[in-house]
Amino acid sequence: MKANSEGQPGPQNYGRTHADGANMMADALAPMGGIVMWRAFVYDNNVPDDRAKQAYNEFKPLDGAFRKNVLVQVKNGAIDFQPREPFHPLFGAMPRTPLMMEFQITQEYLGQGTHLAYLAPLFKEVLESDTYAKGKGSTVAKVVDGSLHQYTTTGMAGVANIGTDRNWTGHHFGQANWYSFGRLAWDHTLASDQMAQEWLRMTFSNEDAFLQPTRKMMLRSHETVVNYMTPLGLHHIMGWNHHYGPGPWIKDKPRADWTSVYYHRATEKGIGFDRTKTGSNAVAQYFAPVEKLFSSRKNCPEKYLLWFHHLPWDYKVSSGRILWDELCYRYAEGVNEVRDMQQTWEQQQNHVDPERFKHVQTFLKIQEKEARWWRDACLLYFQTFSKRPIPAGLEKPAHDLEYYQRIEPKFAPGI
Repeated sequence: MKANSEGQPGPQNYGRTHADGANMMADALAPMGGIVMWRAFVYDNNVPDDRAKQAYNEFKPLDGAFRKNVLVQVKNGAIDFQPREPFHPLFGAMPRTPLMMEFQITQEYLGQGTHLAYLAPLFKEVLESDTYAKGKGSTVAKVVDGSLHQYTTTGMAGVANIGTDRNWTGHHFGQANWYSFGRLAWDHTLASDQMAQEWLRMTFSNEDAFLQPTRKMMLRSHETVVNYMTPLGLHHIMGWNHHYGPGPWIKDKPRADWTSVYYHRATEKGIGFDRTKTGSNAVAQYFAPVEKLFSSRKNCPEKYLLWFHHLPWDYKVSSGRILWDELCYRYAEGVNEVRDMQQTWEQQQNHVDPERFKHVQTFLKIQEKEARWWRDACLLYFQTFSKRPIPAGLEKPAHDLEYYQRIEPKFAPGI
């Protein structure tokens, strides 16, 4: 059930809580052994101080108020299936309520059906995150499988990526995400490497000359997409209507939290969303060890840095570079890695039938072009605030910022 989310009605329209709504249906279904899966993806008509805090704020106080045949379904992160998000703070925070996972198998914000992005590493990154709900080792996976709080009714949902294409998923490699989700739903201890190997063997070839390079390409592909879209913890900077290409300049929409500027908060002083005590304090929704980790500029994993911190453009990161230069290098690395993927695939022509080889080759060509689109549009826009040059030796944008702002509303896949 989806209720009181994205303008849709729900129990709050009648002065009731999410628990009231879920329990009404749970009572009706109980005689038949039915289960209600009630989504925690909610946000109010009134924009909160931080969209990332809202699901926790609404559901945490309801812990223990749901019937035994209700599962609360929580997205992997607190915003909305971004290329990368830290794990949702609700995991571990509702010990008297069984929580199930909601992953997105389809790539709404990851190139949709044309970009190669093997998502098992994303799934594993979230499942292996430690909530510290009962001390060290209280992983998200143990919350979801029921072992942490002793629940026997458990679940994992996935927003599917199958459609009317002959190969079901549009991109041939999109099938690997459907496959790995299914495998992890039954055994979250499986490794991304193992599942990639299984899928490649069943789908293409058992030859080592094919398996080794193609498997490596798959395992790196999610990080590649993050690099050319939202490196260092950036998030929600896609275009307004299509959720596909870049739109970091998006502002002045019906809701502030439907805009990009709400999330990246770029100014001449710096960039990033301050979710520490000096900002929205969303870090306080995590258990103390995690809160301490994310709150520290020095210790916060760099993959989440701008998710939790607003930092000056000249802030030094672990590479020794200043933040602006590191952003430029990360975006450039994403593009170069797609080119490496193209080279890897070109070498597999003798191992794959002509139709599927050409199909993947064509999509990789689109992906390389759109990786450059993301890199150039984002860096040119953020450069208007940083006032700094793109480091020497890096490929320069093919067009000016006005060009990318002009084409964004007219977007079509494969632009």
